[in-house]
Amino acid sequence: MHIVVCVKQVPDSAEIKIDIETGTLIRAGVPSIINPYDHFALQKAIELKKAHKCKLTVISMGPPQAKSVVQLGLALGADDGILLSDRAFAGSDTWATSYIISKAIKKIGKIDIILCGMQAIDGDTAQVGPGIAQHLAMPQVTFCEDIKIDSKKIIVRKLIDDGYEIIEAKSPALFTMIMPKDFEPRYPAFLDIHNSLEKPYHQWSMCDIGAQEQYIGLKGSPTQVDRIYPPPKREKAEMISGGVSEAVEKIVDIFEKENFLKI
Repeated sequence: MHIVVCVKQVPDSAEIKIDIETGTLIRAGVPSIINPYDHFALQKAIELKKAHKCKLTVISMGPPQAKSVVQLGLALGADDGILLSDRAFAGSDTWATSYIISKAIKKIGKIDIILCGMQAIDGDTAQVGPGIAQHLAMPQVTFCEDIKIDSKKIIVRKLIDDGYEIIEAKSPALFTMIMPKDFEPRYPAFLDIHNSLEKPYHQWSMCDIGAQEQYIGLKGSPTQVDRIYPPPKREKAEMISGGVSEAVEKIVDIFEKENFLKI
């Protein structure tokens, strides 16, 4: 059985800022990390690999420095790493990105399971995983919290509005993973990092995967970001102290002044 897990390098959302004048993200000085949802998907993939002796390939798309998230996957236990990096990919929206990744997966060959994080913290679209499945004409299950292999069946626990669904699927299939609140990401030991440098690593371009230029990059993207802006600052809140009856009187007085109440 062959598992592919898709990971993305993203700016740390706790450190990111927006340039008010240009409406773009300020990336200078902002550390890059593996997308947390993808980290969870990677760890689930590694669990499946260990339990069922599967082959595991980790794949990412991004600039050359995104090699670090592929290397992380290799250090944690993946067998093979692929980075899709080409200037022609720049500006790709979710449709173009899913097209590029699907072309790479086709190049890999027979795949049984594809795991993706539910969404990336820099875009929050949750579209790339389902887009890959669409391009590959492959069944998909989204919002999965757990995944297991039972003989020839893949069993997942899918989060729904009022609980969970237990779904059985046959391979090949794609699954997007949510991130439980108690998730604790694991990181490799130094020796694992050292050993990962000996594992197969590939960097593929547009030509390597046979992608068509009209479907990639900014020109090949049906959607484009018009601008990015922070939410407006809230007005300063007024803190009310004192006993309950005194606080109620103050609140009623404020409501009257703001025309929320007429007494």
